[in-house]
Amino acid sequence: MIVITRYSVPEADTAAFQTDAAAAVEVLSHRPGFRGHRVGRAADDPSLWTVVTEWDGAGFYRRALSDFDVKVRAVPLLSRAIDEPTAFEVLDGDDATARTPE
Repeated sequence: MIVITRYSVPEADTAAFQTDAAAAVEVLSHRPGFRGHRVGRAADDPSLWTVVTEWDGAGFYRRALSDFDVKVRAVPLLSRAIDEPTAFEVLDGDDATARTPE
C-alpha cells in the first residue's frame, strides 16, 4: 500500500518543511513494514509538496503511527497535510505483485 500526503507550503517555509519531512520519513523508516519513500514538489505549483511512503499493508502503517517516536517526530508533520484520503491499495504497476492485505 502507499500513503500519499500533500502539503501546501509557503515558499518561506520550504526549508523547514523539508527538514520536518526528512525527520518524519527517517522515524517511519524504522517501523516494521516500511518499504520506502519519496518527497516531491509540484512542477506547476512550487507551494504544493507530497510525501509518499510505501508499506507492506495498511496495518503496518497504522501501527507505525501509534509508535511513541513517530508520534513525536512524524505526526506533527502529518497533521499539517491537506485533509483528504491518504491510504491507497496498489492494484497495478511495475512492482505491484499479488499482495494479500494484512
